[in-house]
Amino acid sequence: MNHLDKLFIDGQWVASGGDEWLEVINPARETLVARVPSATNGDVDRAVAAAKAAFPAWSITSVAYRQQLLVTIAEAMQARADQLAQVVSDSMGCPLEVAKWLQIEGSIQAMRLFAQHMDAVAWEEPMHNAIVVREAAGVCGFINPWNYPLHQFVGKVGAALAAGCTMVVKPSEQTPLQDYMMAEILLEAGLPAGVFNLVPGKGQNVGAHLSQHPDLDVISFTGSTRAGVEVAKAAAPTVKRVTQELGGKSPFIITASADLKTAVRYGVEDVMLNSGQTCTALTRMLVPAECYKEAVAVAKQIAESLVLGHGDQAFMGPLSSRQQQQRALEYIQLGRQEGARLVCGGEAAQVDGAGYYIQPTIFADVHNGMAIAREEIFGPVLCMIPYADIDEAVAIANDTPYGLSSGVFAGSDSEALSIAKQIRAGQCYLNGAVFDCQVPFGGYKQSGNGREFSPLGIEEFLEIKAIQHPVE
Repeated sequence: MNHLDKLFIDGQWVASGGDEWLEVINPARETLVARVPSATNGDVDRAVAAAKAAFPAWSITSVAYRQQLLVTIAEAMQARADQLAQVVSDSMGCPLEVAKWLQIEGSIQAMRLFAQHMDAVAWEEPMHNAIVVREAAGVCGFINPWNYPLHQFVGKVGAALAAGCTMVVKPSEQTPLQDYMMAEILLEAGLPAGVFNLVPGKGQNVGAHLSQHPDLDVISFTGSTRAGVEVAKAAAPTVKRVTQELGGKSPFIITASADLKTAVRYGVEDVMLNSGQTCTALTRMLVPAECYKEAVAVAKQIAESLVLGHGDQAFMGPLSSRQQQQRALEYIQLGRQEGARLVCGGEAAQVDGAGYYIQPTIFADVHNGMAIAREEIFGPVLCMIPYADIDEAVAIANDTPYGLSSGVFAGSDSEALSIAKQIRAGQCYLNGAVFDCQVPFGGYKQSGNGREFSPLGIEEFLEIKAIQHPVE
């Protein structure tokens, strides 16, 4: 990439109007990877103006044209998959071999799937005395996170391109590099000037200015619930559409009929993957009281077997920054103060003398009133909670301000399904299921609103118009 000193606006690599820079630090080695410009409000205004000017022509392109363009983009991503994995690994710390399948493969698949999902959208349909048409919602602003930076980029950008929207994208200041690579890919694919614009910068500056910008019709944000509230407040005066994927404190119910060792392994690895920095992580493991002691012992054994580092054998990398490491360590200390029993981990670690690592951490004897059971830690910390019966388990599962994800592991799919239907969350993973970008993703309650991926993800970026004729 030869353009890291530039912004991407109106189809061109251009200099920022300011002189501030964002440093991208490799959290595994604590070394400087790159510097990119921090956009100014003026830069954002230029990007929004370009997207607004491009919207009329882009929004009326044919579905077939946009489908083929998405396929071309996905193929270019596949050709550069190793490079995409490297820059994601370098900037957010996920071990390279894990990043290839966790961060990149699914993102490429999702971009390809958006082309297919367009066939499921009812672009025009008769309804009584009208034709109901779905049209592009307008100019979009996207504020993306650092934990799955390419995945969330695709979830927004792919859907918006499918819908015929134009956009201004702000990556996380910690992980902008894959967005630069994607800008190159989009340009080479033939995307018209102004449809996609890239303005890295700090959330309190670029993110805030995007959220309140009067020429944006849609703002889509992925991040913490606290920041999501501020985005919604900033967007409110212009009554723009706001979609958000926010925090989670997801429950994982293991039933008495489940294969305990298999279920516990699934739960522990789910939390520790990506160093606990997954919004859907099943961080509250609910276990029947009669097998709780055994479950804790199994969880400890599994957690202590996981390899930390950045090499080929590593399962768990560092946290994304020293600040994120410190935040998680503060929660671990709080858990001790609250009376939870530290089963394993709980300490900072280094690999080859560097890195913002934390040992895989498990707390037992947790109750749902503890802060570590109620607040999103975003680190490799699992809370294990005993329950007396399924009714209590469901009550504990739903006793949270969040509702992003959940899981159930039972002796049969039918038993798991009956429990899943009682949980107030946007996803529920049964008996070891994994994330699938062919189905809608999003949350209930303070975990946000709207859905990403699947045809429903495209519809978030569509307006509905009823064109009526006289009734005969």
